[in-house]
Amino acid sequence: MKRTFTLATGAYQVDYLESWQAYQDKISGWVEEAVTQDAKLLVFPEYAGQELASLEGADRQGSLAVVSEKLFTRSAQFLAQLSERHQVTILGGSAGTWTDEFQHPVNRAPLLIPGEAPKTVDKQIMTRWEREHWSVRRGKPLELFDTPVGKLGVVICYDAEFPLLARGLVEQGAEVLLAPSATETLHGYNRVRIGAMARALEGQCVVAHAPLVGAGFHEAIDMNRGAAAVYGPPDRGFPDNGELARGALDQAGWVFAQVDLDAIEAVRRDGGVLNYLHWDEQLGQ
Repeated sequence: MKRTFTLATGAYQVDYLESWQAYQDKISGWVEEAVTQDAKLLVFPEYAGQELASLEGADRQGSLAVVSEKLFTRSAQFLAQLSERHQVTILGGSAGTWTDEFQHPVNRAPLLIPGEAPKTVDKQIMTRWEREHWSVRRGKPLELFDTPVGKLGVVICYDAEFPLLARGLVEQGAEVLLAPSATETLHGYNRVRIGAMARALEGQCVVAHAPLVGAGFHEAIDMNRGAAAVYGPPDRGFPDNGELARGALDQAGWVFAQVDLDAIEAVRRDGGVLNYLHWDEQLGQ
């Protein structure tokens, strides 16, 4: 039996939300649109959850705001309801979130798996802007998630540019990596794009890139560039250029791709090259 599913990765634009109901209506619409295309895994971008800051008093003139742990948890619980109702796995948009556990803000995304309590993923390596302007720091370490659509790992934006983070997840069994991002320039977008493609090549896995696009309402999300895409290794069973799907630049919406987990297993076992198996040889092992 073939192990295939439809993946939806989003280029998402944040809005200033006037109410909790506005948030529910917007997210429900996005999820329902993906479900109509039979998507089983939905990926929202880095800092897509930052629009929740509008519900905590962030103004429209660019003031920074950290999303409270209480509001982040409330939004994760709502996403969990959508996950259960539609039987889909969802990586929600991350937010700069205060945590009582660490006593500092972390860049945290909710992960919702049908039938399970909400889980969270924290960014590991902060950009200069996050460090120098917002005091966002590392939270808990990365982990592998076993889901109905396969074994997933998450590398948020800048994390996708560091191969050992992705390799650690791949060595644990990750078949699909999710790379949500928020980049204000094309060179920033291209760094994450190239990183995602490289991680797909060297790990012989699928990588879904979900970027924030358009203008936001405060400094952390004031302008964003990118195109949603899904990448695989340019090898047997995959497109010659490694692109399973790619959307239009700076255009909000879902991009859909068929993911074949058997193809990942096959290319790791008998690809034209065997990057996954030969990784340790670069270390002289």
